[in-house]
Amino acid sequence: MSRKSVNLAVLALTLVSWGSHGQKMDFEAYNPTSTLVVPEHIIEKAKFPFVDIHSHQSRMATQDLSQLIADMDKMNMGLMVNLSGGSGENIKEIVKNINTHYPDRFVVFANVNFDGVGSPNWSKNAADQLERDIKNGAKGLKVYKSLGLRNKDVDGNRVAVDDPRLDPIWAKCAEMGVPVLIHTADPKSFWDPMDGDNERWLELKTHSRRKRTDTDPAPWQQLIDEQHRMFKKHPNTKFINAHMGWYANNLGYLGKLLDEMPNMYVGIGAIIAELGRQPKNAHAFFEKYQDRILFGKDSWKPEEFPTYFRVLETDDEYFPYYKKYHAFWAMYGLDLSDEVLKKVYYKNALKLLPGIDSSIFSTN
Repeated sequence: MSRKSVNLAVLALTLVSWGSHGQKMDFEAYNPTSTLVVPEHIIEKAKFPFVDIHSHQSRMATQDLSQLIADMDKMNMGLMVNLSGGSGENIKEIVKNINTHYPDRFVVFANVNFDGVGSPNWSKNAADQLERDIKNGAKGLKVYKSLGLRNKDVDGNRVAVDDPRLDPIWAKCAEMGVPVLIHTADPKSFWDPMDGDNERWLELKTHSRRKRTDTDPAPWQQLIDEQHRMFKKHPNTKFINAHMGWYANNLGYLGKLLDEMPNMYVGIGAIIAELGRQPKNAHAFFEKYQDRILFGKDSWKPEEFPTYFRVLETDDEYFPYYKKYHAFWAMYGLDLSDEVLKKVYYKNALKLLPGIDSSIFSTN
């Protein structure tokens, strides 16, 4: 065991056995209120209208959209991209609901079911259905992490992200001029030993099903390499790599990947905690790659958006994240310029999404 692991174990034992008046406490419970007094800027509304490129709304075909609009307006969200569109009739019903009530405020992406790859005419049928979905109003394709992790072909084998039988799907997106937002794998820490050196230990303890191994279903690096090979094989397709491709904790290497793959963009959904603990490094990254980064949140919890705004817009110091199991560290603001904010908030997304009315953003 490393010295760091020993120190963490000693700390954990100390916290369990020691406390005022005999109180017992462990790492999960220990979450002290900071006594640091520094300037703070709580931002409930983004400085500029923004596109949330990464949202999930499972009932959009039938739900009353007015409550979503009310929440969006409070935070200055101009356009929501619903990645949970499904396919076929569901796409039609979602687009009908959008166009009937709020035609300029929502976009839907289609999904492909990658189970059954290898059955007769699967590739052609999948690409043809995707083309119909796009013609029926879908503005892109969302690929879930099940591709690479769980999807099986007709022979029961794992479908690799770069399986050549999927090539017609990526080619169809290039042909139709729509982007692919793809989530591959999970944080590498989910594959690492669950010990005192693992930053995601608490998340793995509270969400044990997220733990992975090199055989469940494959090594992390293998999955990531499959994704990158696929990007390079389809240079005419625009790929939005969800969660910064799980390299938000290594922005130097992520920059090299962006240099290698000009058709790759990155979304910041669910990784704001990584950016908020490295403000100088992240600020420099956003400056250099300002044309390749898109705002996204992922889970739809309006009360969590202000943390994103605060990290991106302010120079605040040492403020908390909203999920300890994601980040037990404090956050710092990147203090991005207006020019960079506008690109991250909406300009980059509008370049990738076809046929969007940009008038809601035109005055900024």
